[in-house]
Amino acid sequence: MTEQASISPASSLGPRVLIAGASFAGLASAFWMRRLGYTVTVVETAPGLKRGGTPVDIREGTVDVMKRMGLFEQVRARRLPLRPLSFKDASGATIAGMAAQVEDTREPDADCEIDRDVLLDILFERVRNEVEFRFGDSIAGLRQTEEAVEVGFRSGLRCSYAFVIGCDGNHSALRRLCFGPEADYAFFMQHYFALAVVDKLLLDPQTTHIINLPGVAVMLNAYDDKTDVVLAFFAEREIPYDYRDVARQRQITTAHFPDIGPGTPALLEALTGSPNFYFDRFCQIRMPAWHRGRVVLVGDAAYCASPAAGMGGSLALVGASALAEAFTMYPDDLQQAFREYDRRLRPFVEQVQANAIDEGLPMFVPRTEDAILARNAHVAQLAAPA
Repeated sequence: MTEQASISPASSLGPRVLIAGASFAGLASAFWMRRLGYTVTVVETAPGLKRGGTPVDIREGTVDVMKRMGLFEQVRARRLPLRPLSFKDASGATIAGMAAQVEDTREPDADCEIDRDVLLDILFERVRNEVEFRFGDSIAGLRQTEEAVEVGFRSGLRCSYAFVIGCDGNHSALRRLCFGPEADYAFFMQHYFALAVVDKLLLDPQTTHIINLPGVAVMLNAYDDKTDVVLAFFAEREIPYDYRDVARQRQITTAHFPDIGPGTPALLEALTGSPNFYFDRFCQIRMPAWHRGRVVLVGDAAYCASPAAGMGGSLALVGASALAEAFTMYPDDLQQAFREYDRRLRPFVEQVQANAIDEGLPMFVPRTEDAILARNAHVAQLAAPA
């Protein structure tokens, strides 16, 4: 993880900074840059905050980041109940699992999980009155000089900024503009996933089921009054499709959805018929440097670890904090601050990415019957009383 530096609240507005993307990384970066005294603008392609997605774990170093932002008590107040996890076969029989742990309310710093949209709202409310937001716009081009970054927006506006922070996700448009094609940095993990959040309970509330066949997993995650429906499957080679062609993505999902009994048609319809349906490959972003000139990347745009890591939100929040800490060490040397950010955070990022491949995927999507049996034995060992 990173060391910590003290960052005091800003008392005045300083140089202008542009942040691309109103994501976790973007909103957290906006908080820290404003705290450092910068005048902050966030530009977001969507007309508002992008909602949907699975809950976010607040654990390990992310707990400390939330506390330093003054948000941890809000997060804990909205935390989700702990849920039992059951691994099932296609017939619905439980073949392994872990019971929900009993929460110790005497542990005020304990890890917790929160609805993604709830956390997004908490972060947005924290900065909305201190930061300019330009929703429904995007960066069309930029030109760097020794002193600034000249940015042209799709809306026609042109502005100058001291530096630009890219927080626009693993398919980052800013990264493509400044660092080159996504293919230069994307590592395909031979798996795809489809996700939808359904506004009703499809199984008992506060429970998680994962149904496995070799190379395929269906996860149902029920909390509050909704259910995450997730399909993940192995693919030796990349599947050609246009990321804007949602109909084609639904076809791919349907072709790979396994027969898991009488409930299969309803689950498939819940997944592919949802208005917030999302499809993508399991992929990591691996870059030799996260900055170029006066542009720096934070979160998935720089070091996406894939959903197999279960750490996307944590990497975004910890990354934004690490960048701010580097600025406190080198307030008058932009390039040195960027290098320090890389030095402090990269070991943590590389460990998270390695764990996603070595532990995350084998746990969630075992490739063979033998691998499923080995996973189940491992889960049983973890669940056994000490």
